[in-house]
Amino acid sequence: MNSTGLGKKGEEQAVEALKAAGMEIIARNFRSKYGEIDIIALGGETIVFVEVKAWSVYGMEDLQYGIDIKKQQKIIKTAKFFLSENRKYSKMAIRFDVVFVKNNSITHLASAFTERVL
Repeated sequence: MNSTGLGKKGEEQAVEALKAAGMEIIARNFRSKYGEIDIIALGGETIVFVEVKAWSVYGMEDLQYGIDIKKQQKIIKTAKFFLSENRKYSKMAIRFDVVFVKNNSITHLASAFTERVL
């Protein structure tokens, strides 16, 4: 399976896992001029921006390369854009999660990263 097919399958598996955990999916593949967020979900009173990594070869120990600081900044800017466009969510707590999928095994890393203030 090519990387695009693997990514789409991984996103489907991530959506099902998030739903099973009681989250409501409100957007998928949300794009802005800053980047893309794979899944946006509601978990109680928290809006969760989810990056999905579906890899067949690399392990979770390699996530630091797939979701480096530059990628995190793109996700954060895109999340801010989403919130500015969808004001009803702007007062909610926010969280940035990563769902790692490998060989049909799913690991959900809640609060995987935060906005860093320099």
